[in-house]
Amino acid sequence: MRHFLDINTTDTADLTGMIAEATRIKQARAGKPKGALDEEQPLKDHMVALIFEKPSTRTRVSFDVGVRQMGGQTMVLSGSEMQLGHGETVADTARVLSRYVDMIMIRTFEEATLLEMAEYADVPVINGLTNRSHPCQIMADILTFEEHRGSIAGRKVVWAGDGNNVCASFLHAAGQFGFDVTFTGPEVLDPEQKFVDEARAKGAKIEIVRDPVQAVEGADLIVADTWVSMHDAPSARERRHNLLRPYQINDELMAHAKPDALFMHCLPAHRDEEVTNTVMDGPQSVIFDEAENRLHAQKAIMRWCLGA
Repeated sequence: MRHFLDINTTDTADLTGMIAEATRIKQARAGKPKGALDEEQPLKDHMVALIFEKPSTRTRVSFDVGVRQMGGQTMVLSGSEMQLGHGETVADTARVLSRYVDMIMIRTFEEATLLEMAEYADVPVINGLTNRSHPCQIMADILTFEEHRGSIAGRKVVWAGDGNNVCASFLHAAGQFGFDVTFTGPEVLDPEQKFVDEARAKGAKIEIVRDPVQAVEGADLIVADTWVSMHDAPSARERRHNLLRPYQINDELMAHAKPDALFMHCLPAHRDEEVTNTVMDGPQSVIFDEAENRLHAQKAIMRWCLGA
C-alpha cells in the first residue's frame, strides 16, 4: 500500500522519481486540448474519491482533471455531504470508501483525520492538505523551480511570513531534496521546531532570520503565502497584518536576492498584502506555472500510489 501523506515520510528516490515522471507527463501533453485523454491510460476503470472538508480551487480542479486525463473517474465529496465527522468515525468511512473506490484524496483540517483515513483504508490515500502540511503543493513547486533553474539541490529558498503548513512542507522537502531554507517572519509565527530539527538532521541548512532584507540575500527562490489562512479566526486578521506587514514581498525586497531569483505563491493571493502586484505579475514570478504544475505533479503522485 502506497500512501502519499507527507514529503518527509516518502523516500527521496521515490520523490525524485515523481518529479521526473511529472516532467515526462507534462511534456507528453504539450499542445493537447485540456480535455484530451493522455496516450497512456493508467487510471482506466479506476474510481478516485476526492474529499474536501476545506474549500478548494487548484486542488479540486487539478486532481479532477488529472484523474480524467488518465482515464479514470472521480467522485467529489464535501464534508457537509458526508457522515465523516458527523457521527461516523473516520475509520469506518475509510473502510466503506475502500469498497467503492480505488484511491482517496482528502483535503482536511486535522492531520489526525488524514492519518486515521490512511490507517484504515484498503486503498492509497493522498494528503491534499491539512492544517499541518501541504505536500502536493511543494512537489509542484519543486517541479516548477527545476523547469526554470535546474536542480533545486544546494539552492537557497526563503520563506517569508507565517511558518504555516506550506512552510512545513518546504522544510520537509529541504531534508529530502537537499536544499536550504531561511525562514523570515515574526517569532510568534515560527515554523514547528520539530520540522526545523528534522531537516537539519538530514543535512539541510535551516536558518531563522528576523530581518527580511538580510534573509533574502543570496536567495534562489522566495516564497510567500497569505497572511490570514482559511482556518484562522476573523478576529486574527488585523493582528496578523500588523505582525506580518514588514515581511511583504515587494520590488525593493526582491532586489536584495539573486538577480535571477524566482518568486512563488501557492495561491490564492491577497494582492498588495503579502506580495505586491508588481512582483506577482513581474518577470521573476512563476506563480501560474506553479499552479499548472499541480496537475502534472499530482498525476505523477497518483501513478506512484497505484504503481501505474
